[in-house]
Amino acid sequence: MNTATSTPRSAAGSAQTTLRRLILYVLLFALVVITAVGLSGLLERLFSTGAVVASADVAGVARSLAFTLIGGPLAALLWWLVWRRLDDPAERGSVGWGFYLSAVYAVSLISAVTGFLGTAASFIGSQVTPWYSPLSNGIVWAGIWIWHRWMWRHPLKQPVALEDVPAVIGWVFGLLVGGVAAINALGTLLDVAVRGQVSLTPEVEGWWQPILRAVVWTVGGIAVWWWHWFRGGGRKMRTDLVDVAIVGVGIFAAGITALGGAGVVVFVLLRTAFDRSAPVSELLAPLGPALAAAAIGLLIWRFHRVSGTQRSVGTRRAGRLVTSGVALAAAATGIGVVINAALAMAVSPLAGGGTRTLLLGGISSLVVGGPVWWRAWSPTRQPQTADEIPPGRRVYLIVFFGISAVVALVALLVIGFRLFEFLLGETTGASLLERIRAPLGLLVSAGLVAGYHFAQWRRERTLLAAASAASTRTVEQVILVTASNAKPLSEAIAAATGARVTVWKRADAGGTLPAGPLSEDGLTERVVSALAGVTAAHILLVIGSSNGRSAQIDVIPLEAPRLF
Repeated sequence: MNTATSTPRSAAGSAQTTLRRLILYVLLFALVVITAVGLSGLLERLFSTGAVVASADVAGVARSLAFTLIGGPLAALLWWLVWRRLDDPAERGSVGWGFYLSAVYAVSLISAVTGFLGTAASFIGSQVTPWYSPLSNGIVWAGIWIWHRWMWRHPLKQPVALEDVPAVIGWVFGLLVGGVAAINALGTLLDVAVRGQVSLTPEVEGWWQPILRAVVWTVGGIAVWWWHWFRGGGRKMRTDLVDVAIVGVGIFAAGITALGGAGVVVFVLLRTAFDRSAPVSELLAPLGPALAAAAIGLLIWRFHRVSGTQRSVGTRRAGRLVTSGVALAAAATGIGVVINAALAMAVSPLAGGGTRTLLLGGISSLVVGGPVWWRAWSPTRQPQTADEIPPGRRVYLIVFFGISAVVALVALLVIGFRLFEFLLGETTGASLLERIRAPLGLLVSAGLVAGYHFAQWRRERTLLAAASAASTRTVEQVILVTASNAKPLSEAIAAATGARVTVWKRADAGGTLPAGPLSEDGLTERVVSALAGVTAAHILLVIGSSNGRSAQIDVIPLEAPRLF
């Protein structure tokens, strides 16, 4: 009776504990944010008005005072209660504690870094945003970040669950800020070098001031990334979250940036050579940012590709598959655009610069994505046996087949709509080919991708099926002839082969085997090893006389008995 009632009570107690932690940490998070907003508001007014705190904005001052003087003490009291409970290992191991620290760590880090970098950048050139607003936010949130980083690194009360999240948040945020700012700075510099100073307001600020502001953000982002990647131990963590972040940000996002930038560079060069429908200065406008995106994206991608060599095989394999997928998407898009442009030229051979520009865009995407996909996927070196098929490869094939099949279906529906619209509508206007050329190009490219990946999936399924059939146990019966203890031998043979074991006891038992348990253990392993690779339906296994400390083992495959 006690056992029957203890299970519902324990489940109810666990649910109540989880609910209590959820409410507690949500309240603590809200109070910390409220207090930070209040303190930053008071600091902003202190920096902007000096000793005069109460200015014309009475409501704003009242709100900041209420948030600070009411939210602050409540946050301190609630934190003290939470901190006392962390002496219990169950509290430290709860997901709520790790999630709270990760959430506040992320908010405080992002707010502090953007505040300080915004303050530094505001002193360069024209000050659109007052410096004291981001500075007050940076100071308050920096204090909260230091506080929560101390709790995250506390030797006795640090979280057990989600312990890697703050480090991942830090280096991913720093990498994104530094990468985007570096692209902005380098792109502006290259644009000035290629086209000269083309600022619309040169009297307001010099060409170097936007570059310098971007450099400030670049240095700050790199510093945050370096701190969490090297000092924070991000590169040494071997968790699934770190691997996902490396593949998702360092390979996928960086690969898209690099391929996109390279594609724009090729497109600009092709337009400059074959399509002078616009002024040269206008044609070269995307060149600087595209070169910067290609260079920075390639640098980030290469760094994480090299870093991935020190991680698990699955992470390296996922990086290659992601690179192949990004490049394949670019190449397939290029094929669709080329078909679209070719159909446009077929409809109107005297098409203007718009069709030529469209064709050059498709060629540039195909030229950039095709070689990268060929290098990453290696279509001429596909697996020839089931053992060569790595885990995750078939998932990649199914995903790409599914996505391309959906795209092809949507394109087919659009073609059908355009067809019936042309047949049922007025005959004036664009021709049928003009109406369907865009979805038709998309249908062809998506169909090629779907067909290729489906063929690869079927081929590998055939290899796996053949390997599975070959590995199926074909031994039906083993006749064991021995003078030793037959029970452990028969059990080991049945487990290794799945066959029925028939034991025949030798009549000449004297002196056939060396005595002792070591000989029995060694004999079992030798028998199983001797049966490996034998595929006959019936096997005669004879354990003969001993030779020193080892017994002779004879494995004799037998033909199936004939009835006539």
